[in-house]
Amino acid sequence: MKLLILTQYYPPETGAPQNRLHQLALHLKDLGVDVEVLTAMPNYPKMEIFENYRSKVFLEERIDGVKVHRSRIYAKNNAGIGGRLLNYYSFVWSSFFTGWRRLPAYDYIMVESPPLFLGKTAWLLCKLKGAKMIFNVSDLWPESAEKLGLVTNRVFLRAARGLEEFLYRESALITGQTRGIVANISSRFPQKRIHWLPNGVDPAYFDQTAGNRQWRIDKGFREDELLLLYAGIIGHAQGLEVILEAAAILQEQGEHGAQFILLGDGPRKADLIERADSMALKNVHFFDPVTKADIPDIIKAIDVAVVPLRKLPLFEGAIPSKIFENLALEKPLLLGVDGEARALFIEQGRAGLYFTPEDHKDLAKQVLRILRKEADVATLGSNGREYVQRHFNRKDIARGFFEVLQSLQK
Repeated sequence: MKLLILTQYYPPETGAPQNRLHQLALHLKDLGVDVEVLTAMPNYPKMEIFENYRSKVFLEERIDGVKVHRSRIYAKNNAGIGGRLLNYYSFVWSSFFTGWRRLPAYDYIMVESPPLFLGKTAWLLCKLKGAKMIFNVSDLWPESAEKLGLVTNRVFLRAARGLEEFLYRESALITGQTRGIVANISSRFPQKRIHWLPNGVDPAYFDQTAGNRQWRIDKGFREDELLLLYAGIIGHAQGLEVILEAAAILQEQGEHGAQFILLGDGPRKADLIERADSMALKNVHFFDPVTKADIPDIIKAIDVAVVPLRKLPLFEGAIPSKIFENLALEKPLLLGVDGEARALFIEQGRAGLYFTPEDHKDLAKQVLRILRKEADVATLGSNGREYVQRHFNRKDIARGFFEVLQSLQK
């Protein structure tokens, strides 16, 4: 069985789709699938081509034994919406020509969306290579862009919806990252075969102990401080202002035992730093993004993971990927995401505390519960690790997907 994964995002970049797709490729390879990847020259999140990949039109390499084909992409920092579209479409075309001219035939081509436009490339390559298309949806686009107010042009939105529906119809299999995504697509396309392909954790994470606290020492935090970590994209969807406002409440109340850490990069970072400075917050700290290899040691050094999203019906079906790594390392959640994530990890998994999305007073209240020992951090963390190990092991997820691929061949 030959499978090509077509994605704009892949290691050595760090991020949710990069890690998820790479781990899926590795586990499928272990199951005997001949997996290859067609992706862009790495540039995310700063929109700058990584040094070792600059000035290259095409590159072939192996990452952990997986053959990776790379083609050119336009990447320029702070390029605005026009630059973002050039970024997407440059890879749409370069990946098509690379796949057409350089790559062999495949049984399946699995394309990651968003960006939705990359589905055009996958569809054309499937026609040329005699492959079946698997459309993997990690975010309902353009619905999410419209509801976040990132795209308002009605003509563009109508065209994007038409493309979305066309790609669903043309797919042999649609995979969705959350049950909410699967339910949404199933309601619109009940005749299509749709498979839940969630994010998860790697068994290697379970070998990590929670005892290494060196990172907090290196960064000057005291052992008796409660470290609350947000690690990921600092963007529009997360509503990270809630952390600043909650920190202000705690500071005003003289509660100095909690320190908020925002680790990452994104379009909202500069504004949030400026806002934190204007509020004179001493309990909020910003750090630059790190490599995936550095993340476990940082998670082991903190106490609680803060996972917020904006209060939108759209996000009631969202499951942020950072949930899995934190729970695998026994770190409980302060979860500001309603719906599916709340049901799974708070109500079923008993792996943390819930706060109402974008409600800074509720977030501050839950932090106070932890500071006052009204919530047992160790028990919540232990619950979380057990829950994701049982229900979201990436090996099991890959095996289930592999069985679906086998059934499509019959």
